[in-house]
Amino acid sequence: MCGICGFTGEILDREKILKNMSDVIIHRGPNSEGFFSTENISMGFRRLSIIDLQEGNQPIYNEDKTLVLTFNGEIYNYKELREELIASGHKFYTNTDSEVLVHGFEQWRESLLDKLRGMFAFAIFNLKDSSLFLARDFFGIKPLHYTIVDNHLVYGSEIKSILQFPKVEKKFNKNALDKYLSFQYSVPPETFFENIYCLLPGHYMWFKNGKIKITRYFDPMLYPDESLTLDEAVNQIETVFEDSVKTHKISDVEVGCFLSSGVDSSYVSTYFSGQKAFTVGFGNDEKYNEIGFAKKLAQELNLNHYSRVISSEDFWNSISHVQYIMDQPLADPSCIALYFVSKLASECVTVALSGEGADELFGGYNIYHEPISLFKYQKIPKVFRRVLATIAQIIPLNFKGKNFIIRGSKDLSERFIGNAFMFSEKEKKTLLKEFSLATSPQEFCKQFYEKAQNYDDISKMQYLDINLWMVGDILLKADRMSMANSLELRVPFLDKKVFDVAKIIPSRLKVNNKNTKVALRKAASKHLPKFTAEKKKLGFPVPIRVWLREKKYYNIVKSAFNSSVANEFFNTDTLNKYLDRHFAGKEDNSRKIWTIYIFLVWYNIYFND
Repeated sequence: MCGICGFTGEILDREKILKNMSDVIIHRGPNSEGFFSTENISMGFRRLSIIDLQEGNQPIYNEDKTLVLTFNGEIYNYKELREELIASGHKFYTNTDSEVLVHGFEQWRESLLDKLRGMFAFAIFNLKDSSLFLARDFFGIKPLHYTIVDNHLVYGSEIKSILQFPKVEKKFNKNALDKYLSFQYSVPPETFFENIYCLLPGHYMWFKNGKIKITRYFDPMLYPDESLTLDEAVNQIETVFEDSVKTHKISDVEVGCFLSSGVDSSYVSTYFSGQKAFTVGFGNDEKYNEIGFAKKLAQELNLNHYSRVISSEDFWNSISHVQYIMDQPLADPSCIALYFVSKLASECVTVALSGEGADELFGGYNIYHEPISLFKYQKIPKVFRRVLATIAQIIPLNFKGKNFIIRGSKDLSERFIGNAFMFSEKEKKTLLKEFSLATSPQEFCKQFYEKAQNYDDISKMQYLDINLWMVGDILLKADRMSMANSLELRVPFLDKKVFDVAKIIPSRLKVNNKNTKVALRKAASKHLPKFTAEKKKLGFPVPIRVWLREKKYYNIVKSAFNSSVANEFFNTDTLNKYLDRHFAGKEDNSRKIWTIYIFLVWYNIYFND
């Protein structure tokens, strides 16, 4: 795993600038650095040594050194591709997976991407025609950002690297705040930095003669096979996942795994007998601490188990550092828990496997059950459901079934924008000083619902989450938190061959009246004790709701909510109302409070220094 950066064109002190860009992402690759520079291109690289420890340094070149590569990621089928390229006449000078990319690009151009199995973000510069090719993997496991300034294309694994380029003006993007307040993350391709963008997953970019051309080469569309039986689905999952884990364990350094109480990481851990597994939790409450459960499973599976309890002080003291590493505000508190489990793992191993992607591909989120729950109710004519919802909203008291009536009055595209829905357009207009910034998150999501219009509701939710939630939240925090600790995190569920199985499994084999991830759970149950395979999904539980009702943390947030920065963007009376009503136990506003607080912490780091 590594970090890459670079820029096109000539500029004064280019070697120093490139070094600065590389140094700020040293955590991505502390083992070595590499540079390539001419009047047309400057390319930087930080290396975390995983494969071919002695000879795998970058940049990497083709035979006549007309193509130059820097690469972040892992190509798991590189040995097969290497043999094919050698048979075509290519000569290799290393045993690293990186070299396959430069020869493969020479042989197949953009078609190389369809042949790859792995996670990647890479840059290839052609010295003959001064063209630059950038590409990002299918699901967005590895990040890649870019901007154009004074005809220079500037790119990097992290935004903080791009900010080192002297011609880049660090300017706050107000439009990103609007989407963040609804989704809890910065929605790509925009970022919180004006004119700095995220290259979307499954896309590649050409930069030539001062012009950008971006093309999508992979779209995670679902093609459910309704004839598929449960047993057939289970057998296919079991076969492909065993192959994926085996492939993802290829390394010249020690590999471990993360272990929570959920079925995803637990299933991964069944292939790690005698190896190391890592868990973190909070306090002694089983709602927030999975260590006891994970320890029991580790004993069953013969794992060497390492754990750590995260105190409230540890958590709150780490917030600023985590938000700096993230580059952009992320209001998912589990990213801090992920930081600590990555830190724990990095003390023992260099590579770890985790369960990201299983919920999106195999229907694991509890919210995916909603279309089934609402099915009978939504047979009532919509006009009557709307009237009932209006009455329910007018009634000031909360009562059992109120949320069901309100959500049941809405079509899927009205009520679901992904796994997090913080603030509606109406709430944002009340919250924001510049209320004209507020837009409808549902309007933004229309593009995905239109592409998935022929899907059933559960599949529509999956497609939306694969393109938004998984990219903007799940994979972003996985990359940043692991790389902050110089740990390579691999995600075997997000394998192209695994997806080929997941995309044909119909919704009825993913979600039913009793459970989610139906077929995946049954596949896992062949390897796991029953107490794990059937366990309901918890996510990565963090006691934010509890902490915000403690005076100490209430006062910390209160101070932020009444700061000059808060007053610049928000109506502070509204902020204080959210906080005070939560503190008094009248409402659970913890997620909304946290979303705003994290933004304020992040803004102070990047724009109020």
